[in-house]
Amino acid sequence: MQRLTHIVDRVRRDESGLSKLETAGLIAFTLSLLAMVPPVREFAVNAIGTVFGQVDEDTGHINDFSVATRGIAVTAGAVLVFVGSGWMVLWTDVGKRLAFLLTGTATFGWLVINGILFVVYAPRGIKPANLEGLNAVQMRLPSIALTLGAFVLFLMFMVALTRYEADVED
Repeated sequence: MQRLTHIVDRVRRDESGLSKLETAGLIAFTLSLLAMVPPVREFAVNAIGTVFGQVDEDTGHINDFSVATRGIAVTAGAVLVFVGSGWMVLWTDVGKRLAFLLTGTATFGWLVINGILFVVYAPRGIKPANLEGLNAVQMRLPSIALTLGAFVLFLMFMVALTRYEADVED
């Protein structure tokens, strides 16, 4: 009985209102329900189409601005879903601060491994015309720089994680 009352006390929330995680969940749930209403969905599709569906009058193809914004939106969404979903799951299990440190460490560790693989194995095949005159090392300099940057951030997160664990043990 004592254990049950302890669990109920942990689950019961104080009178201050919803937490940030609960608020984010309610907003996502409300938006998903609104997406099922045809007028709201039609408005959203038209609003998105004004940015991502701009057509060049001369050629009839989607213009460069729409292609660039689409690429930026897809990249930002992918990073948000990939990193954010792991962070949200960790946040519910280990707490906000430790979840941030673990997610940062895992993300930048993955970027280091991915960068090393890109430096070693890519780019292959026919070089584009605008890269004429660059040798194999010069073509890989941007990916080497990004790999080193990710490695430094990975080390910073590892040090912060070690300090966090040392503080928790004391």
